Amino acid sequence: MGLLNDIWKTYISIAPYLFLGLVFAGLLHVVFKKDFVAKHLGKSNFFSVIKAAILGVPLPLCSCGVIPTALFLRKKKASKGATLSFLISTPQTGVDSIIATYGMMGPVFAIFRPLAAFVTGIVGGLVTNFVERKDEPDNMDVVEEFECDTCEIEDPHTHTVLERVTSGFKYAFVDFLDDITIQLIIGIIIAGFISFIIPDNFFADFGGDGFVGMLIMIAVGIPLYVCATASIPIAVSLILKGISPGAAFVFLVVGPATNAATIALISRALGKKLIAIYLIVISVFALLGGSLLNYIFDIVGKPDMMMMNHHSDVSLFSKTLIAVFSVLMILSIIRKIRNKFKKPELGDEMPNKTFLIEGMTCNHCAANVRNAITDIDGVKGVKVNLGQKNAVVDGDYNSDEVKEAIEKAGYKVVE
Repeated sequence: MGLLNDIWKTYISIAPYLFLGLVFAGLLHVVFKKDFVAKHLGKSNFFSVIKAAILGVPLPLCSCGVIPTALFLRKKKASKGATLSFLISTPQTGVDSIIATYGMMGPVFAIFRPLAAFVTGIVGGLVTNFVERKDEPDNMDVVEEFECDTCEIEDPHTHTVLERVTSGFKYAFVDFLDDITIQLIIGIIIAGFISFIIPDNFFADFGGDGFVGMLIMIAVGIPLYVCATASIPIAVSLILKGISPGAAFVFLVVGPATNAATIALISRALGKKLIAIYLIVISVFALLGGSLLNYIFDIVGKPDMMMMNHHSDVSLFSKTLIAVFSVLMILSIIRKIRNKFKKPELGDEMPNKTFLIEGMTCNHCAANVRNAITDIDGVKGVKVNLGQKNAVVDGDYNSDEVKEAIEKAGYKVVE
């Protein structure tokens, strides 16, 4: 019961802020379409790198979901520096995680986190422009294969205000929420386990409150796949068990910004030189940011971990948001279970074949695969099931061409 209580406290602390964050995420989706972003990043100069970081910080995209948008920017002749700046700054934070960070970790973390993402993105972009002066990417044929139909630009004058708002809320409470639901649940459970099982000051007793703790967080966070929001309860629990705020910040940076699949995909599409810059800049600035944050908290005092301090007095407004968000989470889980066992509805006039695919982790991935297959001659219909990790393709086509298209999009076909 103690374990369940800690998990529940974590959930009710973050749920109201997640709901509000999703509302703003939906509004941003309506405003910031990918062609709007590309319009401001087309030049290879200092200002395009800054604009990429400014636009990337509030967008609610994970380290996997940001790739198709970033490579679309590259396809639209954005500089490699601007592209990498966007890739670095976007997954570290978003409007949803900023609000949740404030609710669970306080204003210092909420301000410091996006500012650090902004600075890291700029530095990564400038370093890239300095070392990479070619006009075209090394693997433009790979970049050409990336698309993202969930990011398509639409003329705002062709839809009513109601239609645009509906589209934004569908993105927030269906597409985006479905992408983070499982990660969020896992993150909350892990946070509860850390809070219940690990003794107080455990990490402090073993050096977790110093530089060693930051290095451990880099080693753990780089290969891990966790979104910016799901990383928050884990970081809070680590702080409560003795790890330094700076080390927790390192986890908040490298956890969302990197994972094994993203590293492989960026390396394939933009080259090994850029992935080296990507990882070095993120790691170095995570350590520098963590050290600076520890210094700040030495001055202002230890951070107030709100998730453990304010759960007993929940306002009626917060209870309402928790209830609404809980319903949305349940619906999301139902959709994911249904999609796991859902059979594709394709035409009967032509044979279809199922391709098992490795590497799809979110709705953006599913969109990439679907778009890659759709343009193949003879394909009449495509159904991509993210839950089952497969694509059912209908029509009279060459299977080898389908496999090649999927692999060029950055995924692997399992025989």
